[in-house]
Amino acid sequence: MNLLRALATISSLTLLSRILGFVRDTVIARAFGASLMTDAFVVAFRIPNLLRRLFAEGSFSQAFVPILSEYKSRRGAGEMQHLVDHVAGMLALALFIVTLIGVIAAPIVIYISAPGFAADAQKFDITVRMLRIMFPYIFFISLVALAAGILNTHSRFSVPAFTPVVLNLCLIAGALWLAPYFHPPVLALAWAVALGGVLQLAFQVPFLRQIKLLPRLRLDFHDAGVWRILKLMGPAVFGVSISQISLVINTIFASFLVTGSVSWLYYADRLMEFPTGLLGVALGTILLPSLSKHYADNASDEYSKLLDWGLRLTLLLALPAALALALLAVPLIATLFHYGKFSALDLYMTREALMAYSLGLLGLIMVKVLAPGFYARQNIRTPVKIAIVTLLVTQLMNLAFIGPFKHAGLALSTGLAACFNAGLLLYHLRKDRIYTPQPGWLRFFLRVLIALLAMGGALFWATGDAQAWLHMRAINKILHLSALVAIGVSVYFLALYALGLRLQDFTKRGAA
Repeated sequence: MNLLRALATISSLTLLSRILGFVRDTVIARAFGASLMTDAFVVAFRIPNLLRRLFAEGSFSQAFVPILSEYKSRRGAGEMQHLVDHVAGMLALALFIVTLIGVIAAPIVIYISAPGFAADAQKFDITVRMLRIMFPYIFFISLVALAAGILNTHSRFSVPAFTPVVLNLCLIAGALWLAPYFHPPVLALAWAVALGGVLQLAFQVPFLRQIKLLPRLRLDFHDAGVWRILKLMGPAVFGVSISQISLVINTIFASFLVTGSVSWLYYADRLMEFPTGLLGVALGTILLPSLSKHYADNASDEYSKLLDWGLRLTLLLALPAALALALLAVPLIATLFHYGKFSALDLYMTREALMAYSLGLLGLIMVKVLAPGFYARQNIRTPVKIAIVTLLVTQLMNLAFIGPFKHAGLALSTGLAACFNAGLLLYHLRKDRIYTPQPGWLRFFLRVLIALLAMGGALFWATGDAQAWLHMRAINKILHLSALVAIGVSVYFLALYALGLRLQDFTKRGAA
């Protein structure tokens, strides 16, 4: 399996999902703006979305895939099927209980996650209603994560990568066509989320049948493999999902700021998720199964070389993405969101958050590459310690930055904390001799730096006056932004090519 080709496939499908995600957010921004109703939806949706990232795609995937890879390498198909069945049964039972508790305790959950909303009875009540509608989403999307882990372990990366498209289509349909049939109209978005969870699970079922690993819900409280996964899952919540925990705490802080602060952070975070998903999530997805296989085979040299490959790709692609987000903040936000009720003030406030976030993009992506270096080895203790320290550092920075920088200070603390997290992960990988850098790093970094300077100069010259973007027609914004992206990509990669870097230098075979 060519990992570079797999990365391109996942990134392409993730790009499709992200584009639809931006269409989704543009439609929502046009319909509701940065209003009370939008703040309510953002907070309500963030709860099940957080649980998905923490327990489903986060700790569960990082615990499940290494164990499943071990069963695939060392045991027969029969034992692997039993593991899948028993994990599915245990997961379904736990999810049903969590969902039931979430629906009943929705007012308490909102009060804890956004205490500032309690001062506005209308905002609080509509947020609780939407959370109750959306909470079953965690049940279905967690089973989607189980299916994705099975498919990724068998190198079927494209199916899980395409699945989020379904949710975006549901939300777009809800905002465009279903909203007039609900009172208030924003409830259509909550029902669209619930339906999206069901349809995503249904989409993956035929592909699980193809590889003959469709889970059958069976409970076995004595299955050793299930208990190994559970023991890894608990601590892994902190190790993998520290940025998501920080987002929730940021929401608590932001709920005390002026109305719109939650939405400004949300829209900026959505733009950050574009490169994070294309690069960080995609790299982490393809690295974890191969790293787990190398660990199962005791191939420590290949393990280290694979991590080195992932880190070089991260710098190669994440640094220009971070620079482009900062330089093109106004064009991006104006093109995607500056319509209808989304005002010029909303644009500039979102720009402040996005520029602050961009300082930490490299760290956010590196965490998703470095964390699998520990979890593939079923090492939980080290990343958990690092995550706890990072969380404490994040809150200290929140307290320091929220006064002078308001909502942008919360974004800045999240980005800087991600860099701190990545630095500690890398330090311990080196200290424990899990990762040894391959030769040529200094020359590689200097080439990337020169290409970044060339790209930055070209984008700064071509972007033009920020005020002009406020008055362009939509089609002109799209064309101008497309030209800017083309200029940035062309200058950067032509500079790399002139400096001697070639695509074939990054070709890498994964573990079979």
